[in-house]
Amino acid sequence: MAELTVIGAGLPRTGTLSQKLAFEKLGFGPCYHWVDVIADLEGRVPQWDRALDGEEHWDEIFDGFQSTVDWPGGFFYAELASTYPNAKVVLSVRDAERWEQSFRETIWNMCFGETLVRYASAARAQIDPRWERYLHLVDRMFWIERGTFASGYTEPAQLIAAMERHEQAVKQAIPSDRLLVWDVTEGWGPLCDFLEVAVPAEPLPHANDRDTFQDRVVTAAIGVLSSWQQARAETAGG
Repeated sequence: MAELTVIGAGLPRTGTLSQKLAFEKLGFGPCYHWVDVIADLEGRVPQWDRALDGEEHWDEIFDGFQSTVDWPGGFFYAELASTYPNAKVVLSVRDAERWEQSFRETIWNMCFGETLVRYASAARAQIDPRWERYLHLVDRMFWIERGTFASGYTEPAQLIAAMERHEQAVKQAIPSDRLLVWDVTEGWGPLCDFLEVAVPAEPLPHANDRDTFQDRVVTAAIGVLSSWQQARAETAGG
């Protein structure tokens, strides 16, 4: 049975991969993150589709994990906080304009940009049903239905307004004694105080900049496309 002890409620691109590494360093791992979904598209994407359909099977999703950050987990911060009442909640924040630029250059560009990352992703979706279903999950979490940015996402001001609504909603939903509002640039101090653990000797981890995100999507797409082309060539030659 899962028992989350830390729930990350901050939006993607607020240093969430750094948080994952930090939580695990502090003893709250393994920590569930978007990268875990990418690593197991066949198993995990259907789980989150079911969650978006209203099935709260959190013990199944988080089996073996002590904490979660980033979407999809952060999308359901309120449900998780209710299910795991002893868990503490960390709302990671970031300067709004810098966040919007980072979000647009990564997740937004993967879905809408006139960029290599979108074209590579779209090409992969044509031959990989698992990736196609993953992109639909992204649509549901961000752009359509009850998605975080469903009210508008084409203009920077719309993205920033949605960010601010999300942060305010978290602050209203989670009691202050259970919530830490934290910018990763603040370092270990506030986080360790909140989680009541010792401050590590090494600096807070830093990971997942824009290039890392783009390389992950593009490199994986090229690998799938190359395998598809090779299989076609072998079939034609056979």
